Amino acid sequence: MRTYRHSLKRLRDMALAYSLEKNPDLASLARELGAIVHRDAHKLADGLSDLRTHNRGFERWLVARRSHPGVSVLVMAWPPGYSTPSHDHAGFWGIELSLYGALEVESWSRASTSEAWQLRGRDWLGPGDATWFDADPPYMHRCRNLSRQETALTLHVYGGDLEDFAAYEQVEAEPYWQSLLQRARIAGPLRV
Repeated sequence: MRTYRHSLKRLRDMALAYSLEKNPDLASLARELGAIVHRDAHKLADGLSDLRTHNRGFERWLVARRSHPGVSVLVMAWPPGYSTPSHDHAGFWGIELSLYGALEVESWSRASTSEAWQLRGRDWLGPGDATWFDADPPYMHRCRNLSRQETALTLHVYGGDLEDFAAYEQVEAEPYWQSLLQRARIAGPLRV
């Protein structure tokens, strides 16, 4: 009988295989990862239930990390109603995929760092749904767990080790944003 660890291992292996290229086909990777989640959603939700029930706040759990070429795979736990500040991904490409629950992702971009941020749109992700972004420094987004009662879980694949990134705070009326350096904290490794 296959367990959630088998499903998580398949997600990890798929992410590592696609990320051997410098510019992977993110749409194809998102589709492949989503197919695994759609098929194994109940196993993943049940197997990762500890992350949904211990209510310790927003957490990042490391699934895999590779240096050359750089990639990191994480599972994140989003407490009910939790919202990140608007933030970038240090110029890395990335995929964010819902494993359990629903997330809203609000995205901004700009042509260059000297121009104003422009709202690009919103995505709503349910289990198996993904959003992605290319390795492009003038990109930021804000993510929010849409549930007021349930902890959401997401899988994140980044084109490097996302330790430092910038969070953005709107100072006055748009387009003025202040950048604040942040450090990503990992709660621990997830065994697969």
